[in-house]
Amino acid sequence: MFRIPLIRGLAVCVALGSLTATAACSSSSGDSSGAASSGSAVTAPPPVAVPPAPVDPSVAAKADAELSGNTKEICAQAERASTSFGEIFIADLKLQIDAASKGEQAKRQAAEKVSRDVRNYSFALADMAGLTTDPTLKKALTEMSAQVKALKGDVTKINAEKMSALTARLDKACGRG
Repeated sequence: MFRIPLIRGLAVCVALGSLTATAACSSSSGDSSGAASSGSAVTAPPPVAVPPAPVDPSVAAKADAELSGNTKEICAQAERASTSFGEIFIADLKLQIDAASKGEQAKRQAAEKVSRDVRNYSFALADMAGLTTDPTLKKALTEMSAQVKALKGDVTKINAEKMSALTARLDKACGRG
C-alpha cells in the first residue's frame, strides 16, 4: 500500500499551504454545487478526464503579446496557476493513494497524470517568466519552474522549505510580501 511518511506528508501540507495561501480571498463563499446529502449511500462515479479544447495559436500568441511586460497581470496569472496547481496537487495525492490498492495499471495511469500535471505547472511558470520584463519576477518564476520540474512527477518529493521560500520571493516580486 502506498503511504506518505508523516514528515513528508507534513512537508507536503506546508508546501501546499504556501502555494494556495493567496487563494483564500478569491474563493467563493457560497458553493451550491448540488453535493449529495450526507445520508445518501450512493457514491458518484469517478470523474472522466476530458481533454482541453485546442487553443488557436494566433489567439494564444495575441494573449501572450498583451501579457508581455505586464507585471501586474503576470502576477495575477501566477497566482491563479499556483492556486489551480494546489488543488490539482491534492487531487493527485488522493489519486495516487487510491491507485495503490487498484493494481499496476491504475498506479501507472495515476503516475502519468501526476507527471503531466507537474510538467504543465512547470511549463506555465517558465512561460510566464519568459513574458515578464521584471528581472526579480523573472528569476522567481524561473526558479519555481525549475523546482517544480525537479519533482519529475513525484509530488511527495516536494521540498516544503524551498517552495515556501520561492513562493515568498514570488509574492515579494509581485508586491504582496
